[in-house]
Amino acid sequence: MAASGQGLCRAVAASPFPAWRRAHTEAGGGLKPEYDAVVIGAGHNGLVAAAYLQRLGVNTAVFERRHVIGGAAVTEEIVPGFKFSRASYLLSLLRPQIYTDLELKKHGLRLHLRNPYSFTPMLEEGAGSKVPRSLLLGTDMAENQKQIAQFSRKDAQVFPRYEEFMHRLALAIDPLLDAAPVDMAAFQRGSLLQRIKSLSTLKPLLKAGRILGAQLPQYYEVLTAPITKVLDQWFESEPLKATLATDAVIGAMTSPRTPGSGYVLLHHVMGGLEGMQGAWGYVQGGMGALSDAIASSATTHGASIFTEKTVAKVQVNSEGCVQGVVLEDGTEVRSKVVLSNTSPQITFLKLTPQEWLPEEFLEKISQLDTRSPVTKINVAVDRLPSFLAAPNAPRGHPLPHHQCSIHLNCEDTLLLHQAFEDAMDGLPSHRPMIELCIPSALDPTLAPSGCHVVSLFTQYTPYTLAGGKAWDEQERDAYADRVFDCIEVYAPGFKDSVVGRDILTPPDLERIFGLPGGNIFHCAMSLDQLYFARPVPLHSGYRCPLQGLYLCGSGAHPGGGVMGAAGRNAAHAAFRDLKSK
Repeated sequence: MAASGQGLCRAVAASPFPAWRRAHTEAGGGLKPEYDAVVIGAGHNGLVAAAYLQRLGVNTAVFERRHVIGGAAVTEEIVPGFKFSRASYLLSLLRPQIYTDLELKKHGLRLHLRNPYSFTPMLEEGAGSKVPRSLLLGTDMAENQKQIAQFSRKDAQVFPRYEEFMHRLALAIDPLLDAAPVDMAAFQRGSLLQRIKSLSTLKPLLKAGRILGAQLPQYYEVLTAPITKVLDQWFESEPLKATLATDAVIGAMTSPRTPGSGYVLLHHVMGGLEGMQGAWGYVQGGMGALSDAIASSATTHGASIFTEKTVAKVQVNSEGCVQGVVLEDGTEVRSKVVLSNTSPQITFLKLTPQEWLPEEFLEKISQLDTRSPVTKINVAVDRLPSFLAAPNAPRGHPLPHHQCSIHLNCEDTLLLHQAFEDAMDGLPSHRPMIELCIPSALDPTLAPSGCHVVSLFTQYTPYTLAGGKAWDEQERDAYADRVFDCIEVYAPGFKDSVVGRDILTPPDLERIFGLPGGNIFHCAMSLDQLYFARPVPLHSGYRCPLQGLYLCGSGAHPGGGVMGAAGRNAAHAAFRDLKSK
């Protein structure tokens, strides 16, 4: 559904022609029959891989199926005048050296850091004329403690120690993100020289162990236990525990009571922006502006990026080595290496000739857990939501909480678990977990004057509904209406402010963005699909059983999120192999 505007919004200027496309055109960017490297998919990881390879002197071409680059990190104008970060919507995890190496600021990247960053309004019946309570968290620890003390003085005192505990674990995990996992295949089957070389991959693990020290058992519990168990050991107030637990389940078909949910929380707190640990922010112009900056860095150094060019097949020569790709229109493009930014399932089960891959490998790829709970709803509104717990200013200007991730139906971890149980029964959650963000509160370029874009990241919604029923327009609208009804209880008048909406259920996310099962991480970030085992055991180092083919997307280590690490690490692996030839 996309409704027309209601007269309160004045048009904003159109965005300029992307710098990456200008650079590509000026370089005479026509399709050539041969490149050193081909990248399948112009998602952010694929663009990062291309940018690094091109800087290393490897002539690289990127082929993108859609009309726009960025994969899930994309800006699209679904409702006229409103620019949505249509899939991913926040930035924090992008590796610091990628900013520096690719000179992203020089290529136009601008960020809006959020402080405060988290707002959880309460629904408190019987409060009478009293304003319901809310929990507002930011970078000021003393202010955080005041906020938490509304619910528990004990929790307020403990919170700084919890933050320090998690910060230390994030520091330990950090070096593991920028290197391939320990090469178990080389340890098991490699030559003596390969085994000696593989010892160097142990360094990040050893460094992590040194950072954690004697507290390793407690940290092990964070990674393996249900996040409810971990949080119960620290805190007593449900609003605080539920707010923190949202980061443990977001994007994952898991409950806060699921063992291993603690790692997903860590995955979402180990980032940072502009030197601020754990900071999250909005990209000026939407997430597509980040992809444009990476692409500009790549094309400035000579990379070629082609949109609406679908790769149909990876080509393999008679000796079992990759020799390029075939496009959907039959065009053959030769290359020495191919890096796939698509999911492991598309890469190995659809694009690669099956006869060149071991049966056991294919079986493991086909068994990857890709379940997703996510329905993303992008909403155009003609005014800011006014929450009962924090009413709007008289003129309707953004207040501090409007820049936050606003957590609705998150007063209690039991609510999150019940929402999960609905999906396990094949039903969209009756009270969905909602993360509501308003990037236009900090970036007015995204919407006409006086209007705003609202991102609703909601869960839990199953891929297939009860009884094997598929999502149709009626089911989509019914679920979106349910989400809007929930928001209306917290912010009366929200439904009347809606100008248009874009509803993306798990099958829609799969169809549009190529996310298997609608999973934003390509496959679940569960302990059995991480590090040594991402995407499958013995093939976690970006290389695969077919020589010259590399996985560089979120299905490779270290996983999902707008991080860029998989693209950077895979590019270095491919470059080392090209050099050795």
